[in-house]
Amino acid sequence: MSQQPVTPISRRRAVGVTIAILVAGIATGLALPMLPIDGLTGTGAGSSASPSATPGPTPRPTPTARPTPSPTPTPTPTPTPTPKPTPSPTAAFVQAPLTGRLVSRDLATQPVLAVMVDDHPRARPQSGLNAAAVVWHAPAESGIPRYLLLFQDELPGLIGPVRSARLYFVAWAAEWRSVFARVGGSPQARELLAERGGGEVVYDVDELDWGPDYIFRIAAREAPHNAYTEGARLREAGFRLGAIPTEVEGAWQFEPDAPLDVRPAGATIRVPYDYNTVSYAYDRPTNRWIRSVTGASPQIDPVDGEAVAPSNVVVLYVPFRPLDDGHPEKGRLEADVVGSGRALIATNGRTIEGTWRKDSFDAPTRLLDEAGRPVSLTIGQTFVQVVPNGTTVRVGAG
Repeated sequence: MSQQPVTPISRRRAVGVTIAILVAGIATGLALPMLPIDGLTGTGAGSSASPSATPGPTPRPTPTARPTPSPTPTPTPTPTPTPKPTPSPTAAFVQAPLTGRLVSRDLATQPVLAVMVDDHPRARPQSGLNAAAVVWHAPAESGIPRYLLLFQDELPGLIGPVRSARLYFVAWAAEWRSVFARVGGSPQARELLAERGGGEVVYDVDELDWGPDYIFRIAAREAPHNAYTEGARLREAGFRLGAIPTEVEGAWQFEPDAPLDVRPAGATIRVPYDYNTVSYAYDRPTNRWIRSVTGASPQIDPVDGEAVAPSNVVVLYVPFRPLDDGHPEKGRLEADVVGSGRALIATNGRTIEGTWRKDSFDAPTRLLDEAGRPVSLTIGQTFVQVVPNGTTVRVGAG
């Protein structure tokens, strides 16, 4: 089954990734140059570069100078090029574990980057959503949601605003032993990260220890919504902590886009939270779910100026309750994300009932249909909307 032609909404997922593979992952091996940090724009692209830093955890690292990458040389064209045989995809590429995209083995084994991102109204628009492989979105404080952005086969540019961690977000990042960027956290999260954040469950990168070289503040936003990071910087921090390329098994299975003639039209999903409502409108030609937050306009990522439109939308129903941390005024929550529960899984314009299952703190979250069989997602980005049990999520069939 072949994938459908891409349009501006989805071109970063097909054309962008292909260019990233051929140029960044295979041809040059260079790290991305640092982006300006005085604003909210930047460019996200795939990269297979490994920062030239000595691995090894450092509790409060001394910043090291980063060499400026040399520009990619422009090859001299051959007057009469000789046709070359097309390489076998199985020989040159493998499936990226988080997206199912065909990428170089180098990209598919890069450490996963995980970033806690703010979703307070003053934090919008957030940067880096479109470069993420998987995005988790769940209530965090007084019902206001936060994001966990996971990156691997596409190295992002600017990411943020970065905010504090909660234990259940750490559990999702731990599924990949991610390089985990945060600014503080709940007492539960801080305690666990102090004990196991040296690579046992994640490689912890807190602003307290790693700012301002790796998590920095920008002038375009007011505190606390002004902490940002960059993909190349975070990858460098991970290598300094000992995160190295490793082959990992994907938690989900992926298939190409369904043919256009079998896709429905007009499907919608509406996910309510206490402080905002997330809506998805299925776009049949591109096979993507166009996302909006508390409004009819599509959500835009300022890094590339494009609409946020994942290939898959998953809704997980999870038990939430107030966190007993001695600070009820904070409105912090805890969630039971180890176990199983109800799930809605939307792909190729259709939404099915299913279940989720996570066997331990750092085990992967599996997605199963009603018969208990693994569900196939569409190759590309996945948004996971986590809601408290009993939440009324409205699904409009196409």
